Amino acid sequence: MYMTSSAASIKRKSQLLELAVSNLGVVENVSVLFGPGMTAITGETGAGKTLLVTALELLTGGRSDSLLVGPHGEEATVEGRFLYKGDEVILSRVIPRTGRARSYLDGRISTVGAIQEAAGAMVEIHGQHGHTGLVGMAQQRKALDSFANIDLSNLEKLRQEEQRILSEFEELGGNSDDRTKELDLYTFQADEIDEAEILDLAEDERLREEELLLGDASGNQEVADWIAEALGSDGRLNNELSDILRRLHGRESLQDLEKKVTGVLHDVAGIASDARNLAEAIDASPEKLAQVQYRRTLLTGLRRKYGETLEMVIAHRDGIQKKIDQIEGSAERIQKIEQQLTKLQQEILAEEEKVGTARRSAAPELANGVCLHMRKLALPNAEIQIAVGSGPGEEVQLLVSLNKGMPLQPLSKIASGGELARTMLSLRLILSNDPSTAIFDEVDAGIGGEVAHAVGAALSDLAVERQVLVVTHLAQVAAFADTHILVTKTETDQGVEVGVGQLDTDERVIEISRMLSGSPESESARRHAKELLSGSQSG
Repeated sequence: MYMTSSAASIKRKSQLLELAVSNLGVVENVSVLFGPGMTAITGETGAGKTLLVTALELLTGGRSDSLLVGPHGEEATVEGRFLYKGDEVILSRVIPRTGRARSYLDGRISTVGAIQEAAGAMVEIHGQHGHTGLVGMAQQRKALDSFANIDLSNLEKLRQEEQRILSEFEELGGNSDDRTKELDLYTFQADEIDEAEILDLAEDERLREEELLLGDASGNQEVADWIAEALGSDGRLNNELSDILRRLHGRESLQDLEKKVTGVLHDVAGIASDARNLAEAIDASPEKLAQVQYRRTLLTGLRRKYGETLEMVIAHRDGIQKKIDQIEGSAERIQKIEQQLTKLQQEILAEEEKVGTARRSAAPELANGVCLHMRKLALPNAEIQIAVGSGPGEEVQLLVSLNKGMPLQPLSKIASGGELARTMLSLRLILSNDPSTAIFDEVDAGIGGEVAHAVGAALSDLAVERQVLVVTHLAQVAAFADTHILVTKTETDQGVEVGVGQLDTDERVIEISRMLSGSPESESARRHAKELLSGSQSG
């Protein structure tokens, strides 16, 4: 027993609520509201029905083309309002006559990739320019899992736990070979810093000054001796300062001046002593200069490797020691983690094999079910095979042959058109109901009679748990719709005017009559239309 449209709408996760199109081809400005269930879009050939599908293709990230811009402005605009998980989502595309197209998500500038991702969760399109949904391997794998009710929660939980343990394992140094290499590196660095025996944090600056002094040891020693002699007790400056003090002695009014001269005399004596000591301390031998230069080179090398200053080098050494202690003290913990990881990976392999077996077991059943639907939809020679890879069966590929003698090939390789649209319809009748909005264009290409009736019934069945939009030329298909939208094109003095409107019951009879006979005024055609609508709706 199928749900009514109202009940189905409660279950749906998403739905296209409204489509607004401006200056797209012959469409100047239209806005269409959509409801749940099945919606048929009909109209005369060339009226602009397919432009609505083109607009939706643009909203799903389809390629834009400046040729789509109509004569009513310099850019075409397409907007779609969707209901997704209780919230409204607005997707927009703007195609200028010149320049790059623009994309918007909920009114904000977006990328085409983001638009594709957002739309992919809500809508799929099967039409003359291609198909979205179920084309990629990930989508096909997800569909197979949904069909077979395969529970991946335990496998995902085990894989997450594996990643957590691997992260902890890496923090502790990884496997024994990696830890040994890391420990050897840290030990080498620690020894290199320790062997330098850094005296204090200012040593490199003192060495720099010493190197400058020893770089011209003889000259510096000569100048220091000269200063010591010039400022010594027998020097002229010393004698003159002593003479000044004798003259100031006993003059009470000049005591401050006497004190200052006495201070200068002491300073001169101190400078002379410092110069004398410096001259005696200078080691003019080349060996001493070489020792200083070697030490400076050593410290410079450490600073180049481990920090800009000696303080940073010492800090790096402290950090190394912590890592050495951690590696040396983590051996027992690592052994336990390795045992835990080995056990967990065995559980993962077992769970992957379980999932893979379930996928491989369900694949033929799914393929047979799809084939049964395809044969009802005028594809009597269709063959479906679902290839599932080894192990967990992550590589899932749906292979299709639509005609006798043709090889099986991936779904993405099949040319678009009515046959492929009916293939996708057959798949969706069996597979999961995500995304919740399915759009079919050309699904009725090349069929009629009972097959058209079967396609209409299949679309109606699909609309029980989905929102289905179908562009059709066949009355047998349109009669099954819950909502009927008519696209009209009218020649005016200013050009072409395209109208889009929802039909009431009487208007629908007239449109179905036109689709049946081309004569909507014919009483027999209207009787046939009423019978077709009555039978389709009751069915």
